[in-house]
Amino acid sequence: MATIILGSQWGKLTDILAPKAQLCARAAGGHNAGHSIVANGVSYNFHLLPSGLMTDNLNLIGSGVVFHAPAFFKELDELESKGLKGVHDRIFVSDRVHIDLDLHVAIDGLEEVELGASKIGTTCRGIGPSYSTKAARSGIRLSEVFDAELFETKIRRLAAASKKRYGDLLKYDVEEEIAKFNEYRPKLAKYTVDAVAFIKQAQDKNMKILVEGANALMLDIDYGTYPYVTSSNTGLGGIFTGLAINPTKIDEIIGVVKAYTTRVGGGPFPTEDTGEVGTKLQEIGREWGVSTGRKRRCGWLDLVVLKYSTAINHYTALNLTKLDILDTFPTIKVAVAYKDPETGEEIPSFPANLDQLAQVEVVYKELPGWNESTSKVTTFMDLPMAAREYVHFIENFIGVKIKWIGTGPDRDDMIYRTA
Repeated sequence: MATIILGSQWGKLTDILAPKAQLCARAAGGHNAGHSIVANGVSYNFHLLPSGLMTDNLNLIGSGVVFHAPAFFKELDELESKGLKGVHDRIFVSDRVHIDLDLHVAIDGLEEVELGASKIGTTCRGIGPSYSTKAARSGIRLSEVFDAELFETKIRRLAAASKKRYGDLLKYDVEEEIAKFNEYRPKLAKYTVDAVAFIKQAQDKNMKILVEGANALMLDIDYGTYPYVTSSNTGLGGIFTGLAINPTKIDEIIGVVKAYTTRVGGGPFPTEDTGEVGTKLQEIGREWGVSTGRKRRCGWLDLVVLKYSTAINHYTALNLTKLDILDTFPTIKVAVAYKDPETGEEIPSFPANLDQLAQVEVVYKELPGWNESTSKVTTFMDLPMAAREYVHFIENFIGVKIKWIGTGPDRDDMIYRTA
């Protein structure tokens, strides 16, 4: 059976179940998605690779991912240098992934410059341009990398078209990238698999599969705050298209929820606090991106967003992270509704129109803080009563049980609620 872990807001995920899995798989996104895992005092950064490499299980980069070869090898070498054993032998890549070229990276930066004040706030790692060429049917799949003549023809065609579009603004050397792939080609063969057959075989063997989403639901190309989103389906639908996994063999769908809300990049953020509260959350929570180092925007937990996310991803359980970051707040607020500022009427659902979203009046519920440390608590009843009430309020409002509660940066700082 498969367990799916998805980001429910704008943030990333944790690896709470990786040690119990036999196969860990990524379905979409690229090396723009970043999260850290702390184990035994060592911090490991994951971008393109599945976090199952922390354990002894197999790992797969699925067909819906855009694959940046330099990042792949660099990240593997960094994990190996920190003491993780056999990482090169436990990672496989679908032959249907689209290649995120250095050409795409160069274009990404130019597109952001062109947008000026309306820029999306991308990581400038080529993700959007990679998915654009994929959708335009001019992209290059990993399987095509192994046909040197075909690869060279296609990359030269892409480079020529981009040169016409951007002229001298485009700083890119196609000969250099072709030379790089001449080196990568024999190395990549070891990792490349037919992921459709790979997943089918794993499910036929009843392997325990953990699927981890990359970016969270509010960055989904269809359901997020478009256009301030990533370029892939980050929700439940993207899991099935990116991995060809059997939807009748899903055991659990877990939504990862921060105890407050953060996002990186542009776009409306109704509960954002640009004053003392936001700064305090940012500093205590160490809220800056693993991939880019950019500071994350911070604000109170938005249950309107979480309810909307739940309606799309159909969570069977939630993982509430970073509860300990709220330890020193005397009062904690949660958003429970949006109102139209002109009519005063409650807006029935999360708006698609960003102008409307930017102007909503947020209705907050104030809850008492607990003003004591929850750091590294591993039993629910050992939490202060106010902290337990905060957890109960969230799960009662959303209608989904919170099974895991993070109380610190280490992967073992976790409460697991069985009842």
